[in-house]
Amino acid sequence: MHGSERKDGMHSTLEEDPRPKLWRRFLGSIAIFGVMVGLMIGRLTAPDPVELLSIEVLPDGVAVWFNREPQLHGEMIDGAVALLFNAQGSAQRGALKLINGRDVRWRVQKSDKGLLLNLLATRPLHGDWHGAIQDGRWRLEVSLREE
Repeated sequence: MHGSERKDGMHSTLEEDPRPKLWRRFLGSIAIFGVMVGLMIGRLTAPDPVELLSIEVLPDGVAVWFNREPQLHGEMIDGAVALLFNAQGSAQRGALKLINGRDVRWRVQKSDKGLLLNLLATRPLHGDWHGAIQDGRWRLEVSLREE
């Protein structure tokens, strides 16, 4: 076994490598590059957000147009019809008359979970809704009647 003293320029421990340690830096830069490319691909392949395009008044309700199908949750609360859409859009309001002449007010407002459509009349309402793709857009038709 050799000691730690030098003998003819040789010794038992390895000398420090004068080159810088680039392996960690190389792996770190490859990891950062991979994350950035993944984020760019994710941004390109992400679908457009669901957006409220328009609201159309019908004789017995409303038709709500979206660019694609939204997640929907609807309830009848104390005689009012409330629909919550997971979508983006602007606040709107309006009125319509049912076939029997009753006035119904509707309002779209922003909430924490998307857009909230409220339909309210002086008498309790009951609503049915169904949606389908029409002309490349999503149309949700809400039919109203008095209870």
